Amino acid sequence: MPFARRALSPARMVVIAFGAAIAVGTVLLMLPFATESGSVTNPGEALFTATSAVCVTGLVVVDTPTHWSTFGEVVIMVLFQLGGFGIMTLSSLVALTLSRRLGLRQRLFAQAETGTMDPGDVRRVLIGVAAFTVLFESVATVVLSWRFYADGDVSVGRAVYLGLFHAISAFNNAGFSLFSDSLMGFVTDWWLIVTIGLAVIAGGIGFPVWLDLREHLTRPRRWALHTKLTVGTTLLLLVVGTVLLSATEWTNPATLGALDGPDKVLAGWFQAVMPRTAGFNSLDYGAMRESSWLVTDALMLIGGGSASTAGGVKVTTFALLGFVIWSEVRGDPDVNAFGRRIPDTAQRQAVALVLLAVGAVITATFALVVLADVTIGPALFEALSAFSTVGLSTGITGELGTPAQMVLVVLMFLGRVGPITLFAALVLRERGRLYRLPQERPIIG
Repeated sequence: MPFARRALSPARMVVIAFGAAIAVGTVLLMLPFATESGSVTNPGEALFTATSAVCVTGLVVVDTPTHWSTFGEVVIMVLFQLGGFGIMTLSSLVALTLSRRLGLRQRLFAQAETGTMDPGDVRRVLIGVAAFTVLFESVATVVLSWRFYADGDVSVGRAVYLGLFHAISAFNNAGFSLFSDSLMGFVTDWWLIVTIGLAVIAGGIGFPVWLDLREHLTRPRRWALHTKLTVGTTLLLLVVGTVLLSATEWTNPATLGALDGPDKVLAGWFQAVMPRTAGFNSLDYGAMRESSWLVTDALMLIGGGSASTAGGVKVTTFALLGFVIWSEVRGDPDVNAFGRRIPDTAQRQAVALVLLAVGAVITATFALVVLADVTIGPALFEALSAFSTVGLSTGITGELGTPAQMVLVVLMFLGRVGPITLFAALVLRERGRLYRLPQERPIIG
């Protein structure tokens, strides 16, 4: 049954699962009691919000705290929890709980989402995903709830609700906030900013890395190559991003210029963390300099760790291409990293992923410029934010118009499921060939 096999392939199931979650979320958000006013939300706005939540992006076309009721906010929170955790991972966990067995097909299904390479490891990864999710979200919820209650302006119940919502949103790199200005009102609040920033980093590292660190935390030599690439590149990007964004905005009176020295560093660090696909902001991106937009564009394209709640082309892909360039410059016949040789298939997959991502972003940017009559700078920023499931915006999302917003909907969906399905398709299609064609070298450069 060739058709049945195609229909149940891991890549196809990923698309169906995310599509189904978005459809259900859209219907729920269109219910009258999902809004504060009791009116029915426009289908386009409901679809955009549901897609943004399931794809853990954070772009919005309506103000979250004023437009949606508590029911609507809870629906959004559940959607980005499911999106971050992984629809397939959740389904596989349910199957594991009920039957204590996972067939090969279900394992491959979960494997397409978790990014693990050995089907035999999936059971361990699924349990680890649940454990780490509960751990990090619980710790962040406690700290944030205490911080919100300490202000004295809200009740205990409201403080816990705010803490839970923002903890889940941060760990899942969703970027949804129950404050109209995101976190701009807390720009100098060290407890809140650092907690959310660390939760974002934790969610953006990737579950396989955390599992590896749990077993070999004090023995870096035993870390897997994936862990070394992810941790090393993440730290490098955080340092470089903090330095560049702080330097470009240091004297900007609309952003860092009004803050004192330590708070400037805090805000600069937070803005460097968020482009790894979190979407919160403590500064007004619309007031930032274009040089800061360019730095943020690059960070958004790279994104976070593989098999994490983050998007982008992933830090491991970026690091791998860096090693490819370094090996080519040195004239090495192989691409090596940390004492390991990287297979040619991984190099080709990295190149394919990056080129397809760049092509999608350029196409979407062109569409936004044509459909919404915006300049290239904000259009590129918006397109990268959508594709990399970041959620940052210069403030034009709600003003783009329905056609342009639907372009972002497609881009968010593609950015979330595209890398997963592409990876699954490339891995499952790997095959040997009994012959090789004659070699001929074209002129490069």
